[in-house]
Amino acid sequence: MSNTRRIALTAVAALFVGTSGFTLPASSSRTTPIRDAPTQLRSTGWDSFAGTSVKDNGESKREFRRTVYTHDDWKNHRSQDRFVKYLGDILKKGTYKNLFGEVALVGTVATFVVVYNAVVGGYSDANGVDHAALINNELFQKLTLPLGAFTVTSPSLGLLLVFRTNTSYKRWDEARKNWGMNINHTRDLVRMANTYYDSNGISPEERADDLNHVALCTWAFVRAMKRHLSPVEEDEDAFRLELYEKLPTQQAEMIIAAAHRPNRALQDLSYAIDDLPMHFMRKNEIHHAVTIFEDNLGSSERILSSPVPLFYTRHLLRFLFIWLLFLPLGMYDSFQSSNTFVMIPTTVIISVMLFGIEEIGTQLEEPFTVLPMQAFCDKIYNWCMEIKTWSPGDNGREMTAVKSEHSDFTRV
Repeated sequence: MSNTRRIALTAVAALFVGTSGFTLPASSSRTTPIRDAPTQLRSTGWDSFAGTSVKDNGESKREFRRTVYTHDDWKNHRSQDRFVKYLGDILKKGTYKNLFGEVALVGTVATFVVVYNAVVGGYSDANGVDHAALINNELFQKLTLPLGAFTVTSPSLGLLLVFRTNTSYKRWDEARKNWGMNINHTRDLVRMANTYYDSNGISPEERADDLNHVALCTWAFVRAMKRHLSPVEEDEDAFRLELYEKLPTQQAEMIIAAAHRPNRALQDLSYAIDDLPMHFMRKNEIHHAVTIFEDNLGSSERILSSPVPLFYTRHLLRFLFIWLLFLPLGMYDSFQSSNTFVMIPTTVIISVMLFGIEEIGTQLEEPFTVLPMQAFCDKIYNWCMEIKTWSPGDNGREMTAVKSEHSDFTRV
């Protein structure tokens, strides 16, 4: 068996046996999320996932990536020195740290190819001086492959990577749009309830209690949806605490005990809307927002429960890994005219960039543990609590009497 075939079989065997970056880790002893994030973790971007150990890995840092951008954040985002800053931080960022095992293996293969070929075929140093081979034996031949093999396959690999990242981004974008719809229609629902409320024969205290109940039920749904889409160990305790703080005890217990908590919260919201004193046509308008909540919930559940088909992602990973493992064999002849040792850092940089693209797609594929859902819920609560306090005429303009053609929409 030739040396080239031995190297090829060794590389393929390494792929299927596994490396530190691809083998399944042992069960982690960590049962609670890390809460003490360092200050620099407030920045955003996939290059900020940090750490490679069990207790300090990219997964544990996802909860600290949920920044809601402000004007100051956007100024930093488009800063003219961002190129130098991001390039200088490349060794500190988690995406590249997460890829250490894979990149190290590719770099090891490149180093072996350069050293072995230098020993059996000679080499040129940095000054361009040629050095003879240390071993002159026909049994030991240089390890190379035609670069054309990689030229032919690179477009296919590029298409697979593009499709992977595009599909993952679409999933993230759809999840963000679902929460955008939740934000819009929670405000819309409470606004309509407040406006359509018929206060004839109703005391101010009863009106305030009814609208407060609608606002709380609206918030309870989005908070239950957030818990439904979050890991148990991260959000269960906080979810229970918030419900007991903001809702009546019995209502909180009913939601917590439900098999599907967002559905129970939606049912409470429907009861609250149906109990409002107003014409049934106006109630139907408000119920349209509840239907949209159900659609957003179903869309989010689909994203969470259905990943990109596994046979696609696994084939891409194998394709990319094998392609990069054999790349040093294809590039060696191209570097022979200069300094073959430069091929080692070149291969490492190429592998970091290509593995990084695949890593970005993987991190984006499940969007809910990086979306700032808690911030969304908190803002929804604040806005709903504010809207329900507004009343007709509180802006100083006296309200006119109900016109006869509108009298059917008020309670008799």
